[in-house]
Amino acid sequence: MKTKSDGSYEKFSASIKTGTIGSLYIFHGEERYLLEHSLAELRTRLCPDGLNGFNYKRLNGTDIHNNLSSLDDAISTLPVFAERTLIEIHDFDIFKGAKKSEAMTDGLELSENVSKTDGDEDKRLLAEILSDLPDYVCIIIVYNILPYKPDSRVKLDKEILNHAQVVEFNIQEQSKLTKWISAHFKVAGKSIRTPDAQYMALITDGHMTTLVGEIEKVSAYSSGDTVVRDDIDAVVVPVLNAFAYKLTDAVLANNHAEALRILDELLLMREPSQKIIFSISVKMRQFMAARVCIENNLDKRALMDMCGIRFDFQATSLLSTARKTTLARCRDAVLLCVEAACDINQTAEPEARLVELILRLAQGRQK
Repeated sequence: MKTKSDGSYEKFSASIKTGTIGSLYIFHGEERYLLEHSLAELRTRLCPDGLNGFNYKRLNGTDIHNNLSSLDDAISTLPVFAERTLIEIHDFDIFKGAKKSEAMTDGLELSENVSKTDGDEDKRLLAEILSDLPDYVCIIIVYNILPYKPDSRVKLDKEILNHAQVVEFNIQEQSKLTKWISAHFKVAGKSIRTPDAQYMALITDGHMTTLVGEIEKVSAYSSGDTVVRDDIDAVVVPVLNAFAYKLTDAVLANNHAEALRILDELLLMREPSQKIIFSISVKMRQFMAARVCIENNLDKRALMDMCGIRFDFQATSLLSTARKTTLARCRDAVLLCVEAACDINQTAEPEARLVELILRLAQGRQK
């Protein structure tokens, strides 16, 4: 799936380099490596006495939901021998609000520009607190398990977001990810070609957290100065989409024995048949799209945009194989997948239907 960045991480990263650190951040997104790296950088800059010192506080969302005064107490505590206090709040849904304590509401007037008709009183109080943070505080609200779902129709949600810097940590785009992989191999004393770095990103779904460990394993396994595809295949366990990628590659290469071997491995992993047929169908639709591009004199970039393909080598491979067949045969392959998908939902033996599909796809390629 093609990943697009909203630019929030790049903007945040640039501000940290210049030392411009805000008062309220919201961190969310699936690239946990970058999120944790950003947290570590803020901790280093704002907490010179370490995480056991007076200027670092970590709160859990459940605690704040039960009693908002714990957040107010943390904000009210002045830093000791430092300019800022860093407060991390993990899995606190700020758009849901929290319970207040009676002591907090004594003498506190809500801002006139926060509507009393939007949400309940505790959420209005939370918006009031976050909209008037002292200069010595930096709050980071981290969405780990909870989904990040603000409602733009709710006035209080917009009020909170107006005072926060929202940073989304996405899976990195191809060029940045391959450079990052190459740099990490270089630290380990190895080099890697760009297509092989792309391949490694593909079979791990491009998650940096996973890649860090896999790069260490591949570096230790590889006997040469340059990491090659065989080194990667020997020690890296692919994700489901990568298994399907390999399976359909084997089908397109007329290697139905290898395709059946990979399918058997998927079934031994107890992957649902519905997920397997979906992944195969996606690849066959991409295969047909590649043939369409060839017949309409469209280039590799057009195919990548059309199908949401992230890596150059995938598009190159699809176009190379599609040049050896016809649009009619590509269409037949897609229709075979559609028929199999319908049958799998109705049969008591979905695994057997998948085997039949692989054999029929291979026969179609041989023709």
